[in-house]
Amino acid sequence: MTEEDVKRTYLRFAHQFLEPYEDPAHPAIIGMQTRGVYMGKRIMQIIQNETGAKPDFGVLDVTFYRDDFRSKLKMPEVKVTEIPFDLYNRDVILVDDVLYTGRTVRSAMDALMAYGRPRSIRFCCMVDRGHRELPVSADYVGMTVPTHADEEVRVKVNELDGEDAVYVVMGGGDE
Repeated sequence: MTEEDVKRTYLRFAHQFLEPYEDPAHPAIIGMQTRGVYMGKRIMQIIQNETGAKPDFGVLDVTFYRDDFRSKLKMPEVKVTEIPFDLYNRDVILVDDVLYTGRTVRSAMDALMAYGRPRSIRFCCMVDRGHRELPVSADYVGMTVPTHADEEVRVKVNELDGEDAVYVVMGGGDE
């Protein structure tokens, strides 16, 4: 995906997020560390620019909720979780860059339940690359890219990488 493709996708996500709700501030957006945070902020900014409403926004790190946490040899890098609003009975949209096995999304749902009980959880990803190990699917998908196990999907965000783009490259799997 080029920079223009990515921008169009953020705009489409913003419109899709609002479609089921009369109040544009109704859905809470939670960006998953790391790139999902930047993606979620971009979508939230589009919603705010177009409607004047600012949805609640949070940041989620799922490191300690992962089922492979104890099996990793190196010490994981733990990042901030900040959810400055009550999740009880909220409609939440989780945002992440790549959907692969489904394990990270499952971990995110476990983490959210530790913070409260949302009415619903929807999932948004820029790229769905297949290879599911759990019965998880995205509600909002920028692009579906069938990949091989020896390929990697890299979603780039300007804030971290100096560009907005998506690449498929040789060399290992994503989460």
